[in-house]
Amino acid sequence: MGRHRQKYTDEFKAAAVDRLYEPGATQGSVAKELGITGTQLKTWRLEIEAFGSMEAKRRQKADAAELERLRKENKRLAEENEILQKASAFFAARAVKPR
Repeated sequence: MGRHRQKYTDEFKAAAVDRLYEPGATQGSVAKELGITGTQLKTWRLEIEAFGSMEAKRRQKADAAELERLRKENKRLAEENEILQKASAFFAARAVKPR
């Protein structure tokens, strides 16, 4: 049936990319030695170069998710505040009118 997708630790990915910088190492040879594809290794290398480390990438993703959550919460609170302001104005107008 379907193939099970292998998960690799950040430490494994970092160590694999570090191997690329050893004398005589090529992307193909390191990938074959580790039992991964050259494309995987290239992706990991580019991610590490872009983010500084796999940990930095994970932190950035977590920060982006937290920012999105906070934006949604802020929008909800702004809507609730607007409703409360309208209700307050409505009841204030009713309280001023003489009977």
